[in-house]
Amino acid sequence: MSVRHAVPQDNPFLTAPIGRLFFANALPMAVVMSMGGILNVVDGVFVGRFIGAEALAAVSLAFPAVMLMSALASLAGGGMSSLLARSLGAGDRVAAARVFAGAHGLVLLISAVLVVLWAAFGRALLVEMAAGNTQLAETTWTYLSFLIWAAPVQLVLGLHADALRVEGRAGTMAALSVLVNLLNIGANWLGIVVLGLGIAGSALGTVAAQVLGLALVLGLRAQGRGLLPLGILRQESWIANWRRIIALGLPLCLSFLGIALVASVAMLALRHHAADYDRLIAAYGGVTRLLSLAFLPQLAIALALQGIAGQNAGAGRDDRAKAALRLAMTAACLWCGVVALTGLFAGQVVGGWFSSDPLVTNAIVAILRPMLALYVFAGPILVLAMYFQALGQPGRTAALTLVKPWVLMPILILGLSAFYGVNGIWLAFPMADGVVLLIALVIGRGILLTGKAPGLEGVA
Repeated sequence: MSVRHAVPQDNPFLTAPIGRLFFANALPMAVVMSMGGILNVVDGVFVGRFIGAEALAAVSLAFPAVMLMSALASLAGGGMSSLLARSLGAGDRVAAARVFAGAHGLVLLISAVLVVLWAAFGRALLVEMAAGNTQLAETTWTYLSFLIWAAPVQLVLGLHADALRVEGRAGTMAALSVLVNLLNIGANWLGIVVLGLGIAGSALGTVAAQVLGLALVLGLRAQGRGLLPLGILRQESWIANWRRIIALGLPLCLSFLGIALVASVAMLALRHHAADYDRLIAAYGGVTRLLSLAFLPQLAIALALQGIAGQNAGAGRDDRAKAALRLAMTAACLWCGVVALTGLFAGQVVGGWFSSDPLVTNAIVAILRPMLALYVFAGPILVLAMYFQALGQPGRTAALTLVKPWVLMPILILGLSAFYGVNGIWLAFPMADGVVLLIALVIGRGILLTGKAPGLEGVA
């Protein structure tokens, strides 16, 4: 099936009212993202309640590696989405097909490198991260091995999900996500509680759901009218556009890697300053799952904006791109405010989901309160970063997404923990948030105050 240039006369991204268009894309994406976060939390509850605190510590130890896989998925998917949206907005389906095919080759190369590195260095790295606790390291190895060997499935699934979102099928993706994640929860329950497979049951349930999700997405694309056809994967080069995809996806990828880095540095600081390392690691694991759930709707809002702003930028409609930015920042601010209030005033309740041990629950509360002090600004800053990414401006995106995890957080965590012990680790989060807020005000002052979208010319 050939792919041809098409004038986007009936493209709803360019013609529908911005408010309706934004919510039609953001709400389904929020459902998609939230279902993944809910699954993550429910899985943590299963692990903590039915296997034990050590298993919860194991999945906490695995968190940086899980975030690494998410980062690698965003490297290809995020970069592809920016290029794909602008190509489709300009009506150039030939360019869109080349980007789509090239992204497939990139994710398969990434998956192969990841599997090889895991086989060579994974076990030794886990022993070091577990502070010599070989049983904890072995449990984590079991959990991660299933996920990493299935990395090609996860990365290709993420790629197709990003493409469908940009192609205007967010509602369909939401329905598929709900179905797959409900099946995943059921599979995890079966593996952990019924079959007694321990932490391996959690990993197997996740892999099974990913395989099913990929099969459903491929079936949708094979039958979907208006979508880029699967046949282009045979027609176009799988090594095309790698440099452009990586350049645009790298800031988002590095932001996910930064989350993994922050978690690793926090664990290192806990190892040196915590008297009860295993219990605090378990508590930190609960917090990371809760904040992952809170982060995903923000990301959904930002990704919905990316598709809208990118397509309108490609068509030269900077006024619509800016209107979408204002709406997305408002929605993200409201969501983050709800999250912050929940964590500050109901931390004891949500902490109790993960463990019946009051020491673990109290530790979750003690971690959440300082971390959420300036959380209300996190969502709007992410939205602004993805707006710049949609316009093909990776430099501004990098400034808003990479300074905190790669510069501020490691310095603040290690420095404050040296003076204030464990409490200093958690104080580092609001201090870093305050600095990034100042950076966002400086970088975004042009569009936030004047409404002018810098650099929009020439992106079509």
